Amino acid sequence: MECKNIIIIPTYNEKENIENIIRTVFALPTEFHILIIDDGSPDGTAAIVKKLQKNEFTGKLFLVERQGKLGLGTAYITGFKWCIEHSYDYIFEMDADFSHNPNDLPRLLKACKEDGYDLAIGSRYVSGVNVVNWPMGRVLMSYFASRYVQFITGLPLRDSTAGFKCYSRRVLETIDLDKIHFKGYAFQIEMKFTTYKCGFKIKEVPVIFVNRELGTSKMSGGIFSEALFGVIRLKISSWFKKYPKPKATE
Repeated sequence: MECKNIIIIPTYNEKENIENIIRTVFALPTEFHILIIDDGSPDGTAAIVKKLQKNEFTGKLFLVERQGKLGLGTAYITGFKWCIEHSYDYIFEMDADFSHNPNDLPRLLKACKEDGYDLAIGSRYVSGVNVVNWPMGRVLMSYFASRYVQFITGLPLRDSTAGFKCYSRRVLETIDLDKIHFKGYAFQIEMKFTTYKCGFKIKEVPVIFVNRELGTSKMSGGIFSEALFGVIRLKISSWFKKYPKPKATE
């Protein structure tokens, strides 16, 4: 296996998007593998992936099926462990619904691979507000949620809730993934905060976020409230916690 870049895409009922996103990624000039973590989608998402896996993309499209909706955070933790076990160097998070533009993947990779950062974040707010087709209420809620996280935690990021990211392998090997507690929206915050507290270098790369056109959003009020109150717990617990430091690079 020569490709060292892999994209984790969690799915639940994404049959309208999954084939297109897979084909778009594999059409990029930079080589990426894809790992789909499907939480028992009743709409047949996993069956579409299996067909593509068997007929066209053997050896670079992978699937982990889980039983039921177990949460975004646990999906990514499962994916991270799989990618470390299979010796990938650069591990991405991306949504299936094209809200994250696959054409931005090489820019995130460059920030880590060439520019020396440990985590690259596709940021909606580092250069203004770059969100398309969201209702104004949701834009404001998301923007001020990131500012709130910045204020409470001291995390020096404009887009602390972003879900479009590239990790270098050593970040995920350093963090104790079994101690990441949040499962929903707050998972993204906890991972960035932990990466920061471990002393890794983080870069925000400006991207344009486009609201999904097909399928339905998985966002809910409960997920958002987890983030709202979770960051306070995150900050308080950090006062009593010792974070592992990065190993020196060879």
